[in-house]
Amino acid sequence: MTMSREPSRAPLPLLINQGSAVHRSLQIFGVALLAGLAILGSRTNSFQVGLLTEALIYASAIAGLNLVTGYTGMLSIGHSAFFGIGAYTTGILVSEQNWNPLWTFAISFLICFIFGLIVGLPALRIRGINLALVTLALAVAFPEIIDRFPGLTGGTLGLNVNLFQLLPPHWTGIGIQNRFEYYYWIAAFLLALVLVLCANLTRGRTGLAMRATRDREIAATAVGVNLAWIKLFTFGISAAVTGVAGSVFAMYLGSLSADSSFTLTLSITLITGLVIGGVATVVGPIIGGLAIIYIPHWTEGLRQGQTEGLFFGTILIILMFVMPDGLMGLLTRLSRHVVRVKPRAPEGTSRAREGLLAGQDRSATPDSEGKGDTTLALS
Repeated sequence: MTMSREPSRAPLPLLINQGSAVHRSLQIFGVALLAGLAILGSRTNSFQVGLLTEALIYASAIAGLNLVTGYTGMLSIGHSAFFGIGAYTTGILVSEQNWNPLWTFAISFLICFIFGLIVGLPALRIRGINLALVTLALAVAFPEIIDRFPGLTGGTLGLNVNLFQLLPPHWTGIGIQNRFEYYYWIAAFLLALVLVLCANLTRGRTGLAMRATRDREIAATAVGVNLAWIKLFTFGISAAVTGVAGSVFAMYLGSLSADSSFTLTLSITLITGLVIGGVATVVGPIIGGLAIIYIPHWTEGLRQGQTEGLFFGTILIILMFVMPDGLMGLLTRLSRHVVRVKPRAPEGTSRAREGLLAGQDRSATPDSEGKGDTTLALS
């Protein structure tokens, strides 16, 4: 009598080798899913397109903040200043010099990178709360500095850019009535470039040095990490990315006011988005950007007067209690119960294993007296 066997089921989680065909297919599927969601977002009404544009802009700024705070461990409360520097760079060049807005992005990147290097200099000597206070001073001082140069920045009256200087080019086929769709795609394209930059930067040797600097500075120095170079470079590239996001914000808004748009509140908002999305994650800034735009929008009917900050703070506390690693951290933990990616073996591991096996074969060879010594000494 034969007994029927039930078909064996693959145990969970499924193990996938990094760099394998299955892994590449999942990556392609993820990119295609994000592209599909971006196309779907552009097909909504103009109000929703405007909200999504703001969310994508803030996501790029959060990604820049993530480099210096999430991956390198240097808390910065002054990224609102870098965001504002990029915005005013674009606004001044377009309104005063009649530049093409897209060409101003490179100038914003360079100027903010230099300012980031300057602000990063104190990080060579101080860290922790002391460094946060230095960047806090930058965030507080930025609106005051802008107001002291009314001839260039518009001062307290703000800087207005002519709408016709911000219209989409003729080759896009987008008319003035659909110009917000044009800003949406610029913000989406910038975010895609920023995420690719962050992924390549944090997954290589530089990313390992950044994490080592964050976790153990003494150990990082012992293994040859140049702490000064890592801190300055990270501050510079972080400020540059946030500044370019500010340039897109200037295009989208068309009117700049440092007293209302680039205050300390913006820095706190960016940090909040970083924490909600997930610190030291590539996709977390997208979630954070959506959260800081849509949570206040969805709860607008429940907030009244002075209770606005209290209500938003309560939601933030609840989210942090349920998801201490952010939403991306929660999704990562849940996904590991289903699929796990097995890291690729470091280069040279296979060679070392072959050498070990070869040593075993040689040790098993009979000696001159005809005795086979199979002992293998490992040090």
